[in-house]
Amino acid sequence: MDHADALTRPHPEVLPAPVPLQPEPPPAPPKAPVFGPRLATGLAGVLLAVLLAGFNEHTTEAGLADIRGAFHLGHDEGTWITALFEAFNIAAMAFAPWCSVTFSIRRLTIAMTGLVGVLGMVAPLMPNLSSLLLLRCVQGLACGSLPPMLMTVALRFLPPKIKVYGLGAYALTATFGPNLGGAPLAGFWFEYVGWPFLFWQIVPLCLVSMVCVAWGLPQDPIRLERFRQFDWRGLLTGLPAICMLVIALEQGDRLDWFRSPLITHLFFGGGFLFVLFVVNEWFHPVPFFRIQLLKQRNVTDALLTLAAVLMLGAVTAEIPTVYLEEVRGYRPIQIAPVMLILAVPQVLALPLVSALCNIRRVDCRHVLMAGLAIQGLSYFLGTWIDADWVRENFYAMQLLQVASEPMMVIAILMLATMGLGPADGPFISGMFNMTKGLANAIAAGVISALLRRREQFHSTMLLDTYGTNHTALQSWGDPAQALLAPHIADPARLDWNMTVLLHGEASEQALVLACADIYTIMIGVCAALFALNLVLPQRVYPPRAPSTTAPAR
Repeated sequence: MDHADALTRPHPEVLPAPVPLQPEPPPAPPKAPVFGPRLATGLAGVLLAVLLAGFNEHTTEAGLADIRGAFHLGHDEGTWITALFEAFNIAAMAFAPWCSVTFSIRRLTIAMTGLVGVLGMVAPLMPNLSSLLLLRCVQGLACGSLPPMLMTVALRFLPPKIKVYGLGAYALTATFGPNLGGAPLAGFWFEYVGWPFLFWQIVPLCLVSMVCVAWGLPQDPIRLERFRQFDWRGLLTGLPAICMLVIALEQGDRLDWFRSPLITHLFFGGGFLFVLFVVNEWFHPVPFFRIQLLKQRNVTDALLTLAAVLMLGAVTAEIPTVYLEEVRGYRPIQIAPVMLILAVPQVLALPLVSALCNIRRVDCRHVLMAGLAIQGLSYFLGTWIDADWVRENFYAMQLLQVASEPMMVIAILMLATMGLGPADGPFISGMFNMTKGLANAIAAGVISALLRRREQFHSTMLLDTYGTNHTALQSWGDPAQALLAPHIADPARLDWNMTVLLHGEASEQALVLACADIYTIMIGVCAALFALNLVLPQRVYPPRAPSTTAPAR
């Protein structure tokens, strides 16, 4: 062999190793649709579906007295109509994002909206309480599946420059929807039309929403392969856990909380299952919730602040309603202006606050704290409540809250979502909406308990002060006796009637003082949230196109 050939021929030991075959790259994700009139119509359809789900919830709560009368139900039986609906409504929020990824947002939204409409159409025709309760459970599942779709759609389809406005549209469901869907709509339907329209009002809105979603949203493929890693343990622990906890919160005040074996079993059983659910979600490869997101300070802060802010919103709606009904004797249609003055301006306030938060120089944490300060100021005005207040006395408080509620909710949404990637959208949507639902249930239970306990305390103190015997009644003086004496045939009954009058006055004054106490407590809640958001969240910036986005500090 030629020496030159030996030098140029590669040696067996130094032959290049064969290049291993590379795995086929995954298919590129579908190109995001261009935002235009068609996609905007689809987003409007999802927003309408979420609003009508809220209307269905709040109008039936406000009109529960008429529904009970139509079905010949007592008070205790009627409370289960709302308790079961709320339980399944909140539970569905936890699992709907997984279903939207599996079956597509468009299919799930159309199916659930159609189911809500059909069940609303047949609800007044139910023959008995059992069938009505079953219907409300299924309708709660359908209604609860819709709110997560709105946040998911806003995070996925909106261009970066207007994504904050999409969060503002979602905020409508927390500010505009509950205040419009309570006393205003309920009062109109059963004052002028009839109680069945408390259910039927959503049917035409469902049809409009389904058409908008079907035409406007793009269709994703069905991904049935996700069932191979379906989180069965999460479903079997999470669904009953959430339902048990919500029912305990809804029925707790009526059954005197832990003095009731039912409430005790629901709380401890639901709490145990919920702990198992959280542990399972931490380790499952395809969870319903990505619990690891709570490691991010902004997500934890947003969820905590959201729960407290929703309690503030419940007080905003509950206290004026209770006071005007119990002290002034108003009907829902007469309370409607108090709610409308808070709800209607939100349509303008939310876009304005969204535009403010979309300015890069504006820190949404400062917007949140300013909103908390304004909310606290409105509650300070509420501490001056007395038995002479009428509907117009609440207007100044409500106008302050027109500004404060959008500032709080939009800032919270930005803190929760701006630091996350696209793949985290369904997870944060489920966590955010389930927190929202649970917070509403907790707020309802806490406010009912506070109102009742403080009213009992003040009533006892007032009656102890004035007394119920003849000697204490002398503190009313001769004018009171002179007023009653001509109307009482038997002078021996004068002391009894003075006692009844005193008890009625004491009960009314006790309720007024209880309302003032709750406003004072809410000032403390605002102060605590202000301090929390001074130290916990990190600054986030409004989204921009990738080429212009600067790193966050």
